[in-house]
Amino acid sequence: MAEKSRACSVWLGSETGILKGVSLEKKRAFNFCEMSSVSREHEICTLTWGDQQESEVLVGCVNGSVKTFSTEKGVFTETRVCGDTSQGRFTGIAVTDRSLITCVESGLLKVWTEGSADTVEINVGAEVCRMRQNPSQRHRVATGGKENPLKVWDLERPDKPIFTAKNVANDWLDLRVPVWVRDVAFIPDSDRIVTCTGYHQVRVYDPSTPQRRPVLEAEFGEYPLTALALPAGHDRVVVGNTHGQIAVLDLRKGLVWGCMKGLAGGVRGLQCHPSSPLLASCGLDRFLRIHSLEDRSTVHKVYLKSRLNCVLLSSRDLELGGSDATGEVEEVKEEERDEVWDSMETVCLSCSVFVGDAALPPPLHRRRCAVTDLVLLLVTATPCGSVCVFQWSCCYLQTVTFDLQRPNPASKKHCSGYLATATGVESDEHSDDGCAVRLISLSDEILTL
Repeated sequence: MAEKSRACSVWLGSETGILKGVSLEKKRAFNFCEMSSVSREHEICTLTWGDQQESEVLVGCVNGSVKTFSTEKGVFTETRVCGDTSQGRFTGIAVTDRSLITCVESGLLKVWTEGSADTVEINVGAEVCRMRQNPSQRHRVATGGKENPLKVWDLERPDKPIFTAKNVANDWLDLRVPVWVRDVAFIPDSDRIVTCTGYHQVRVYDPSTPQRRPVLEAEFGEYPLTALALPAGHDRVVVGNTHGQIAVLDLRKGLVWGCMKGLAGGVRGLQCHPSSPLLASCGLDRFLRIHSLEDRSTVHKVYLKSRLNCVLLSSRDLELGGSDATGEVEEVKEEERDEVWDSMETVCLSCSVFVGDAALPPPLHRRRCAVTDLVLLLVTATPCGSVCVFQWSCCYLQTVTFDLQRPNPASKKHCSGYLATATGVESDEHSDDGCAVRLISLSDEILTL
């Protein structure tokens, strides 16, 4: 396991409690976990480096434990209990020279000093969504959440925040604008702080000025923003939302510079490489994607089988393969999928269903769905002596009911299908020969068999 962990340059935390490492050089992914901890109770909600040498990864779990994973040895070396489930999940973990900083959703921020049983506790406000550390001034952190405005704390003077953001002015209806800070980041080489909100806003604050309201505000899309990241050496910010949309915004003008493509689920984790123009993203679609910030193309894509909550990049060279290789891999996958479909036996067209000694004819209708090749069949027998064959795809649900007393229900052609809602069909339309056909479609047309 030590050789595998040393080869990994990207680390991800999943909902099932598995720490996943990805070697982009070898194009392989590895699972690092204890079999006893593979459960929803050990879901990983945050990751951070435990030291400057990046030899340790700190893993924050939903059950309140913080695990230390050694990237040199490939094993977990320590587990500390830093909270419980009643306080909510971790919204951020950070380290200083001799301290561990944790923050949970209830608003309890703790500083755990090495070699001391005493902890510093700070109440940063309820419903915290994110806690971030200032990378240049590691004793300062920023917090924010739902109806909990942006605050900057100096852990050496934790009595009160050194900066508290003021809400923006009322809207054009003179109504108060709600506050919902989802993610925070400190802009390097300045005192400015950028936030993204659950109301698709990106705001920049400058604590060095007397103004407590944002000095810049921009909007992206129509859905809640969930994560942000700062590229190296640019006045830009990358944001992602709950519909799998990722955009790069210019912090000088507040305009959208470009968008990333390819995501199919909500974004939960974003991180930019500290020296290369690369962006790592993960989320509900179970893929790790590496995008180029120069041409916004997908450089690498890895399927990891579990929903992903967070991503952590190594500062060393990721040693990615070229985009040509990625295109070839995707093309092979498409060919493999078509070959599998073509080689499948068309059971619903050529076979009959047997219940006892009675043979039933094949279903009346089948067509291949253009969106997905997944087709499910379920055969059930009802107490009244009939058999129902259910056939699903992403576009329709077909139910054909056969009466065992009439072994050839398809002899007549006036069996009808009709549009229904996804909650079910209220009534059946039976033909004279005992065959009932139900059809649920997402189209707006009435379909007739």
